[in-house]
Amino acid sequence: MEAQAVNRYIGTSPRKMRLVIDLIRGKSVAEALHLLHFSPKHASKVAEKVLRSAVANLQNKDESGRLEPEEIVVTRAMVDGGMTMKRISPAPMGRAYRIRKRSNHVTIVVAPRETPAPAAKAAKAPAAKAAAPKKAAKSAGTASAPATKKS
Repeated sequence: MEAQAVNRYIGTSPRKMRLVIDLIRGKSVAEALHLLHFSPKHASKVAEKVLRSAVANLQNKDESGRLEPEEIVVTRAMVDGGMTMKRISPAPMGRAYRIRKRSNHVTIVVAPRETPAPAAKAAKAPAAKAAAPKKAAKSAGTASAPATKKS
């Protein structure tokens, strides 16, 4: 189960917002909120608001009870470019410069942390290690076979 929150037409450039969003992608919600709350960037305040909204959406969806922020992880966080307002600034000699005021859309998706079964994890690891030496022995056997026939 996962939940998302979207905030559209935020008045900062997508490039500045991506710097903040890259900090929280893949982290637990408790750690992400801590990073955003104490970040000096202006965009972090908006990102914190969107993250809190996504967590609230997940807690409303969850029927078993209240999830703790340590149990929730940010699975996806993306920033898309929004509309660009074009403005004109006067320039010397009768010219005009165009100013582009960019905006962005932020989407944050959160989900409960999955705890893999320890037996399944342990069973996969030895099988992968056992397969690797067989391949090495097989390739070594084919390389040494022609050498013995020539001798």
